[in-house]
Amino acid sequence: MEPIWAVGLMTGTVLDGNIDVALIKTDGERIADTGTYTLAPYPQSIRSLLEETLRQARAWNFEGPEPEIFREAEEALTRAQSAAVKDLVESQGMSMADIGIVGFHGQTVLHRAPQPGRIGRTRQLGDGELMASLLGTKVAYDFRSADVAAGGQGAPLAAAYHAALLKEADPSGDTAVLNLGGVGNITWWDGKDNIVAFDTGPANAPVNDFIRAKGLGEMDRDGRLAAAGKVDEERLARLLRHPYLTKPYPKSLDRFDFAAAMAEGLGAGDGAATLTAFTVSAVGKALDLLPRRPKRLAVSGGGRHNPTMMAMLESRAGVEVVQAEALGWKGDAVEAECFAFLAVRVLRGLPISFPSTTGAPAPMRGGKLAG
Repeated sequence: MEPIWAVGLMTGTVLDGNIDVALIKTDGERIADTGTYTLAPYPQSIRSLLEETLRQARAWNFEGPEPEIFREAEEALTRAQSAAVKDLVESQGMSMADIGIVGFHGQTVLHRAPQPGRIGRTRQLGDGELMASLLGTKVAYDFRSADVAAGGQGAPLAAAYHAALLKEADPSGDTAVLNLGGVGNITWWDGKDNIVAFDTGPANAPVNDFIRAKGLGEMDRDGRLAAAGKVDEERLARLLRHPYLTKPYPKSLDRFDFAAAMAEGLGAGDGAATLTAFTVSAVGKALDLLPRRPKRLAVSGGGRHNPTMMAMLESRAGVEVVQAEALGWKGDAVEAECFAFLAVRVLRGLPISFPSTTGAPAPMRGGKLAG
């Protein structure tokens, strides 16, 4: 297949109020052109709606009928994301007729990893059929459900795209890709047949929630609070005994599996420092689980904008840390680009998850196709 233009969408669990929109040209195996990327803010009304939706999703916890708010939130976010796609495409002097497919991840409202004897559950809001009708193009959506139904974790799904990036940048196995969103996830590839991916632990979500609860804004901007605070090393040592951190992969997390309550009783600076130290120390433990410990981490996602987190990552995880840009990637765009890439794989019937990335029983096709 010749490479086609595809748009990918991502709104993370960190709920920063933005839609990541990326345009790439790909055949689902290699990246011919990384196109462009933008951040499209949600209106405050949708942001508030999504926050309430997440709250109701946690109360629902896959028991009984879905909360009524899901339908309202799904339509609102689908319309907003469709408009964001159109805006990006038109800003490049293109029309929707030039776009082969849109990869619509949707908003994860709840994710429950499988347990022995119990398959997992996952729910992303996003109406692919509505988006296809609004945009007049094919849309791949609901990327995780088939993997979960087959007994997989349903996450992380970025491994195939990370491996395609590493193929060009460093196929030696010495570099791994770390994404620091609401949750952290890592991909390691040996340059041949072995690709490993899993969630390392929390990333920005607990710190952001802690700062919000203190009434100090949306996040620890530039890591300033953490830099001024002191890590509670005794508490950190206790937190690092959590069984998830030494559990063998494949494994995945919901954004609320590790919460801001880990810093309960601490002041703003010490709490931010301790939660940041926990995030990066969890990454260090993740590196020890890999078939071979990489020498370098290429970091994408919002966490790489936090210099305190990046400095702590290098010292506490014991690894060289570089921003994704050092390898010629757009660090904020990687996750959205990933879903453009996966959409083309859905179109071609190629697998999007693997036994060593999600624990699926075999390489799995996934995603639904609309339009």
